[in-house]
Amino acid sequence: MKTLIVPVDFSEQSEYALKVAASLAKKHQAEVLVLHMLELNVAMISSSEGFHPEQTVMLLKYAENRLSKFLDKPYLKDVKLTPIIKHFKVFSEVNEVAEKHKADLIVMGSHGTDGLKEIFIGSNAEKVVRNSDVPVLVIKSDRPDFKVEHFTFACDFNTESVPAFKKAVEFSKLLGAKLHLVYVNTPGDDFLSTADIYKRISKFLNEAKEGMEVEIYNDYSVERGVLNYSEQCNADIVGIPTHGRKGISHFFMGSIGEDIANHSKIPVVTFKI
Repeated sequence: MKTLIVPVDFSEQSEYALKVAASLAKKHQAEVLVLHMLELNVAMISSSEGFHPEQTVMLLKYAENRLSKFLDKPYLKDVKLTPIIKHFKVFSEVNEVAEKHKADLIVMGSHGTDGLKEIFIGSNAEKVVRNSDVPVLVIKSDRPDFKVEHFTFACDFNTESVPAFKKAVEFSKLLGAKLHLVYVNTPGDDFLSTADIYKRISKFLNEAKEGMEVEIYNDYSVERGVLNYSEQCNADIVGIPTHGRKGISHFFMGSIGEDIANHSKIPVVTFKI
């Protein structure tokens, strides 16, 4: 892990993300790119629309000064920081910055239980998740000394999720965490027999070229199963696959992904399929 990106809006939540990024950076000798969106639209920076360029410069100076003060924190001492300010609030740019700097991870803050649903329904975090080709770690609470010893990764074990699974395996090795794989079996139309589940898992692991154990966890819904299992194994992170711009993977159709993110008390990390 060499480069982390932290989008900040000077909120308490973005500072939570910054603390986690700082903790990871210190452990892995990584650089942290602190990205702030200035939120200027085209009309505001175009003199033809009646907005003077000097006003844009003034706003940029103000943002630079505010960001400098925001980064003046004791926990950022000895962390290599690079502040980046973008004119627009276009969150696809986060992925562009990630590609340009070959970032390994985006760390983003979000509100707690009530607000975390915004990750998947029109929020800034949702836009970042959908556009990001690198993993996105969403932080909901203050975790100054971020440790990951147990990591739950849940998916439907259809072969389309293999790319996301491989990223999760690499991520767990990077953090030195024990990876717990889980398939949640539920009653109703999505119910599978034990034989069918093992057949699917075997095909999945064979394609992924991994020999790992997968827990089959029975519950009344997928989201409850993922959260209950994660609590049972004392997970520090819950990982889920996404299709990026295409939306949540088939395993997380409807509100399942939203519910997992909403009700999870621990960080959630997404991996693009």
